[in-house]
Amino acid sequence: MKHEIKTRPILFFEKTNPPVFVVSAMIMLVFILVATVFTDSSKAFFNFLQHSIVKNVSWVFTFCTVLFLAFVLFLLFSRFGSIRLGKDDERPEFGYTTWFAMLFSAGMGIGLVFWSIAEPIKHYSSPPIQGAEAPAPIKQAMEITFFHWGLHAWAIFMVVGLSLAFFSYRKGLPLAIRSSFYPLLGNKIYGPWGNFIDIFAVVGTMFGVATSLGLGAMQVNSGLNFLGGCPETPLTQIVLIGLITACATTSVVLGLKKGISRLSHFNIWLSLILIFFVFLIGPSFYILKTFGESLKNYISNIVYFSYWSEWVATEGWQSSWTIFYWGWWIAWAPFVGLFIARISRGRTIREFILGGLLAPTIATFIWLSVFGGTALYLEKTQGAPISVAVSTNLSTALFKTLEYLPLDQITAALSTLIIVTFFITSSDSGSLVIDILTAGGDQDPPKNQRIFWAVTEGVIASVLLLAGGLDALQTAAIVSGFPFALLMVGMCFALFKELQNEV
Repeated sequence: MKHEIKTRPILFFEKTNPPVFVVSAMIMLVFILVATVFTDSSKAFFNFLQHSIVKNVSWVFTFCTVLFLAFVLFLLFSRFGSIRLGKDDERPEFGYTTWFAMLFSAGMGIGLVFWSIAEPIKHYSSPPIQGAEAPAPIKQAMEITFFHWGLHAWAIFMVVGLSLAFFSYRKGLPLAIRSSFYPLLGNKIYGPWGNFIDIFAVVGTMFGVATSLGLGAMQVNSGLNFLGGCPETPLTQIVLIGLITACATTSVVLGLKKGISRLSHFNIWLSLILIFFVFLIGPSFYILKTFGESLKNYISNIVYFSYWSEWVATEGWQSSWTIFYWGWWIAWAPFVGLFIARISRGRTIREFILGGLLAPTIATFIWLSVFGGTALYLEKTQGAPISVAVSTNLSTALFKTLEYLPLDQITAALSTLIIVTFFITSSDSGSLVIDILTAGGDQDPPKNQRIFWAVTEGVIASVLLLAGGLDALQTAAIVSGFPFALLMVGMCFALFKELQNEV
């Protein structure tokens, strides 16, 4: 069994896996040039791809997400749970607090801040399930939002993270997506097949992270507009991407312990301050009631909601919501999964799943209940026109809600700072992961390569905003997530096969 991928320098890049690095960089370059020069044609092409995938193969996303959740839950309660991701006597590199902070910041971050109010309000004002027996709009809004951000999403990350951690730390293979297919391909993972898999992972990760950066730029722009009248334009958002990418580049150069972990701690503390403040000055009892009822409804109906959109929802609704989310999470899976694997050495499979599946899901539900519940309460009982603001501009949802609470200027400033820090942690974590993949699995890749990929992420996010804004971001997530969903099915089979040999 080989244990290394051959690497060599290219130009001023010191350590690269040439096929993966060059082909991935060329794909990004071609995309940037075409989308910049032929903006209108690119937008039409994005719409065509999105329509084709959602119309013809949306069931693949639905089937895969259910499969991934079932697989992860099976491993949690199986005899494989006691297997350690590393040597039998190895212990975790990071404590629980640091581990969870980095995991949550990389896993949800910007997206959760962006959608925690916009999504419940959108479903409340336009309920997707109609009819005499349909749930009440508020119940429906929170239930669907929990479904999109709950166990299915984190199970996708767990599949990739667990597979990478097992094959890298337990079997001594490179920390690269290709290693997950060793039981199926053997030493062929070091040849064209392995390069092909890693290129898919790099491209999917790039567009998944760029989607989040685009959403973050839109929301930071809305925050600055609320605070000081900063104009909300694509040019402003591109400037913001440039400034924050520079900060992310600094963080990624500092490395995992000095940069990313400290920044993750910082934005978790800022998030706790904001969420406690909104909970205490907002409708506290209503928030608690919303959390309890929504959690109960989510657990009761999780099987139904796992397949309902295939039979009930319209194509347009699917592409904007459920299929967009599944594509986005799957596009993020190489990035988040590899990053989680990188920080989880020494944990058992059961500990990995409990900490990486259940804990972040509960934390996400609390966040959604506080912000989404507050917005729904203000909309329903106080007549706050939050739904009007969301219909006009999704990125303003958070700030329009805070406007109806005390100290709105302070909370808006704090929220903008949180978005910026989540923006930076998403970008620097994504850059590190892409660099690891293009450097042959080296867990401490050269700094100049990290800078290259951090800048590339910012450029692609800018191009997507110019090529169609939110619609282009959603299309990029769906299109890049589809092929990797199929790879992840093979990843599950390979991991199960190797775990049986381990026992």
